[in-house]
Amino acid sequence: MTPAAWERARAAEATARRELAAVPDWLWDGTSLPVPVEVLADSHYGLFVEEAADLRTRFGLAEHAHLSGLLLPGDRLIVVDQEEAARAPGRRRFTITHELGHWVLHCSATSVEPVYCRDVSVREDSSPDPAGDPAPSVLLDYPPSELEANQFAAAILMPRELVLAAPRSATVDEEYDLAREFGVSREALRRRLLSFDQGL
Repeated sequence: MTPAAWERARAAEATARRELAAVPDWLWDGTSLPVPVEVLADSHYGLFVEEAADLRTRFGLAEHAHLSGLLLPGDRLIVVDQEEAARAPGRRRFTITHELGHWVLHCSATSVEPVYCRDVSVREDSSPDPAGDPAPSVLLDYPPSELEANQFAAAILMPRELVLAAPRSATVDEEYDLAREFGVSREALRRRLLSFDQGL
């Protein structure tokens, strides 16, 4: 865990907080959960969200590649994997918000090149040891732009003040309940809490 990686994560967190603060009250009141990320993508950022059955084939990628989602800046379009979205709604929300992070953090008014996000880069719900606590290294073990988009997504989906205001879960069932309230996976919630413990 390098200081540069922590700095990137902190900067993405700060950007997400500013972006949430700029959302008009008629789109999101700042407290209702889950945060309506698809509404924000559409009505606040002007990005359409679409699901597609096979992103690899549709976009001519290598046969072994698996994409969770992608951003087409020139078309103002976020595309998410349809099968993954049906299997894990929390994953779908994380992927949309991850792509939104790329839009806010990495795109300019003239950006047209697609941003492809493989499933291993949008890794909010996989852990080598689902029963144990995630290691701090899992927060930062990504290429820089993917780390930033993941941190942005976590901060949008699980706003710091709202997570900290919730009672800390004492059981696995309570963790699942809180994760459902935020519309994320249990693993995403645990990583978010770990990031707070690590000073993000």
